[in-house]
Amino acid sequence: MDSDKEKGDSVIMKRDTEKMYATMNPWKLFFIVALPGMISMFAMSIYSIVEGIFIGQKLGEGAFAAVNIAMPLVMINFSLADLIGVGASVPISIALGRKDSKTANNIFSCSVIMIFVTAVIMGAVMFFAAGPLCRMMGADDVLLDTSVRYLRTVALCSPLSTIFFAMDNYLRISGYVKTSMAINIGSNIATIGLLTFFLLVLDMDVVGSALATSVSMSLCSVIAMIPFLRKKTLLRFTKPIFHKAMFKQIAACGSPVFLNNVAGRVTSILMNISLMTLGADAFGENGGTTAVAVYAVLMYASDLCWPLLYGISDALAPAIGYNWGAESYGRVKKIVKCAYIGTGAVGLVSTAFLFFFPGTVASWFANAKDALLLGESTHAIRLFCFAYLFRWFAVTTQGFLSAIEKPVLATVMSVTTALVFPVIILGALWELGLDGIWVNFVGVNALAAVLGVFLLVHVKKEVRKRRLEGQNQAYGN
Repeated sequence: MDSDKEKGDSVIMKRDTEKMYATMNPWKLFFIVALPGMISMFAMSIYSIVEGIFIGQKLGEGAFAAVNIAMPLVMINFSLADLIGVGASVPISIALGRKDSKTANNIFSCSVIMIFVTAVIMGAVMFFAAGPLCRMMGADDVLLDTSVRYLRTVALCSPLSTIFFAMDNYLRISGYVKTSMAINIGSNIATIGLLTFFLLVLDMDVVGSALATSVSMSLCSVIAMIPFLRKKTLLRFTKPIFHKAMFKQIAACGSPVFLNNVAGRVTSILMNISLMTLGADAFGENGGTTAVAVYAVLMYASDLCWPLLYGISDALAPAIGYNWGAESYGRVKKIVKCAYIGTGAVGLVSTAFLFFFPGTVASWFANAKDALLLGESTHAIRLFCFAYLFRWFAVTTQGFLSAIEKPVLATVMSVTTALVFPVIILGALWELGLDGIWVNFVGVNALAAVLGVFLLVHVKKEVRKRRLEGQNQAYGN
């Protein structure tokens, strides 16, 4: 009886979710799906923001710079989970749009196993090779020990913490939007509580910071698994069947996000190395540490805004993929239009907020005693903020291309935005010193927006061709 009831509940959930994706008014869908998605992504970034505040105010400039040195490696680890999680989400959504639950469940089950195994391997590499890796990131003798201890703490929790973001995607695909939001909010409440306990009560250093975020994410990963283990969701665990075509599909669909993350981390490494040189030129001895710390402040300030953009794009991706798989191209266009309008509004508000309150934002992460760090961070934020006049368009375009299973176009967008454009602009503006790096973000996103327009024109032509072919087939029949 219980089994029959669970099966009935699952069928109802499946029908409700599919009906929402296929028939709900696009703007109503936006507010039901995208707004919780924004809140979820912002909640997921709060742990990073709060961590930055604790490190900057409690531990100071040196710890701030050391964490920023290790962070590219931490993010590369998470990007591998994103490669699988996002790469699986696209074919899962499209399979559901085609009413192929068996394929969707198999991809889901296989992807969870793949993420866990990858996280174990990466955690081991980061732990045992932490020293050489941090040296490669640009750490000098002053920053090396702190960076290594932070990285090793993150590595120990890697098997459970890295699956957190993927499970969030799977919950939203299954229609558990509010559950996803609640788990993300809970994760951040736990992070803040643990940061307070480890850093203020136990007086720990960066190890306490890494431990707080890693433990909270690990616990919430386990909690996110519960609906799937209880078989209450649209997606279900099944006996995994691995095959070459599935690996290729996941790799192709996940490569844009993965390459964007990896390219971004490579850019961060180049930026850190450049900052050590330009900082010493601008501020004298130990000026490199100050410059790297300013860059870290910019990254934390960005965490106040970009999750809102990504939250809209990511939350609407299942609906876009579902309707693309169902060949409802008119509905895809309407949903994507809502996404662009929503992210455009967020981009304008973000630019205004950072431009008018740069000192306030900088003071959250830079201790008042570090006058040089606070002043340069305020100046850098005011230059950096104009990137959000363009970033909304680039983020939404890349998300759309990924959602409709256009990995080549999405990869072009991601790699040029994360690596090619930043390196070109870094060289072109080198003579401007540190200001050239702060302005780099603006130039990169402006070029990305231009590239996005060309890629959208290409997709529009393909959709027109598909419609004509469909009309010809209908006429022939």
